[in-house]
Amino acid sequence: MALPNVARLIADRLNAIGVEWMATGSIAAMTYGEYRVTNDVDIMLTLAKTHISKLTAAFPLEEFYCPPSDVIAVETARIRRGHFNLIHHETGFKADIYLAGDDQWTAWSFRNRRPVQLQDSTIWIAPPEFVIIGKLEFYREGGSEKHVRDIRGIVALTEIDRELLEREIAARGLSETWGRIITSS
Repeated sequence: MALPNVARLIADRLNAIGVEWMATGSIAAMTYGEYRVTNDVDIMLTLAKTHISKLTAAFPLEEFYCPPSDVIAVETARIRRGHFNLIHHETGFKADIYLAGDDQWTAWSFRNRRPVQLQDSTIWIAPPEFVIIGKLEFYREGGSEKHVRDIRGIVALTEIDRELLEREIAARGLSETWGRIITSS
């Protein structure tokens, strides 16, 4: 099963249970920038405790690794960085699920997420400014050059709100990293 088909499989199930979600990371970076190989998708979603049983039912253990409901409940209770994985058994395709915080930046990103049609499926993509900031933060944490390439691809190929982006970059102490990436491209 090709990457787009597995992405659709996950998207359709998230859409069916009625949670707000958006792809971030490499899938979003490829939407706005340049293609690169990946075998996973990073997804941010809002997950109320009432949706946990719907989520586990939508990703049955016969098809997916999905953590037990009690593990997901613990992750949803975290103030920051709640996280779990879904893994499609047939392909090994992994969805890293990050739980949305209640900060203004995340709220803005959900209001400005963009629908992308992939055949008859809707894939929600985080706004490019949100993706760039996420990539800057991951680059600062781990130093992986893939984040730099993704950022440069987005900046080269997608219209972004520079004023908003630079304000958010400054608020996170990422201006120096941003400046090095932009000036060396």
